[in-house]
Amino acid sequence: MKLVDARGILCPQPVLMAKNAIKDSNEGIEVLVDNKAALGNVKRFLTKEGFAITIEEGEDEYKILGRR
Repeated sequence: MKLVDARGILCPQPVLMAKNAIKDSNEGIEVLVDNKAALGNVKRFLTKEGFAITIEEGEDEYKILGRR
């Protein structure tokens, strides 16, 4: 599973980071973000790319898990 740590980064960069991480891989992906805008945008992007999404909410961050 690929890990993308996008905490502290504003959109659209977290989406671009996720896009680059899945470009050459059929693995799952784990994206860490710390704001709701990035959460929504990354979730929409991964869903559009055919990933099943699970979201884990932490104290100051969100973990978006995507599996094909």
